[in-house]
Amino acid sequence: MVASRETQIYRKDAHKLSTEEQRELLKPYLPPRPLPTAKRRPKSQPIRMFLRTQIHFCIFTLMHVLFSLYIRLRQAFHITIDRIFATLYYHHRAPELIRQDIQALGKMPQHLSVILDLKEEEQGFAGLEKLLDDVAEISAWCAAARIPTLSIYEKTGILKDHLQRTHRTVSSKLHSYFGRQIPSLQIQAPHVPSFLNGDDQEQSPSSTGHLSILLISADDGRATLVDLTKTLTEMSQRHKLSPNDISLDLIDAEISESVMTEPDLLILFGPYVQLQGYPPWQVRLTEIYHSQDNCGVGYQVFLRALYNFANAQMKFGR
Repeated sequence: MVASRETQIYRKDAHKLSTEEQRELLKPYLPPRPLPTAKRRPKSQPIRMFLRTQIHFCIFTLMHVLFSLYIRLRQAFHITIDRIFATLYYHHRAPELIRQDIQALGKMPQHLSVILDLKEEEQGFAGLEKLLDDVAEISAWCAAARIPTLSIYEKTGILKDHLQRTHRTVSSKLHSYFGRQIPSLQIQAPHVPSFLNGDDQEQSPSSTGHLSILLISADDGRATLVDLTKTLTEMSQRHKLSPNDISLDLIDAEISESVMTEPDLLILFGPYVQLQGYPPWQVRLTEIYHSQDNCGVGYQVFLRALYNFANAQMKFGR
């Protein structure tokens, strides 16, 4: 702002000052003149963008090549390890060899659970036959290893719709392993009548033990927790159950009775760790085993899972 004295001088002598003198008088109070901006060369920008794009594309391609190479090498390594295990530890459908493979283990699971998958491309009669054969093989391995309880999770629940057929397939597989004297077999599913020994008259329950197989699906998972919650809420509202009586022990007892008890070991035979809606309450303290890059049911995966379970430390939150 122009000072008061200089303003009066300017007004008094403005007509006496020349144009240059007026500019010199106002020059200290004018804002600084902006610096001239450098002219951009429009032709250099497309070249720069092209080079940046090519560099990014080369880096992206290199990352994909390196990652693909890593995946291929990892898969080849795991396939080689599986082939070695399959050669050194093959059961030959002999329970004695299976017991010999596990005789050095310090502990064994009393309840083993597996997740099997009915693939979309295998749906139909062929897919069901493949699934039943996998169920029968795992059942025979558990019977030979003297694991009394086996629970099999299949998301769609197709096994629960073929309970009697599953019993016949497993019984036939047990005969191929044990001969005439096979363990007594019980197959059951939540809210479905169970099959015990079926119509097979050649079984001898007292000679080679007992195997109990439980078939579960996605309907026995979160939906069961929701139904139990609704039931407890209604009982509490009708004053049939006090809220103080609802505890973890009560919920655990109800779920164990309606679905199954908590398994000691859960084996995943797929290439990825996917529980596929497996009952969440039953895996709180379960040891989960997964073989990377594995596709399909294999004895070597079953055996390595038992070794992993035997070496695992169960701290239970401590």
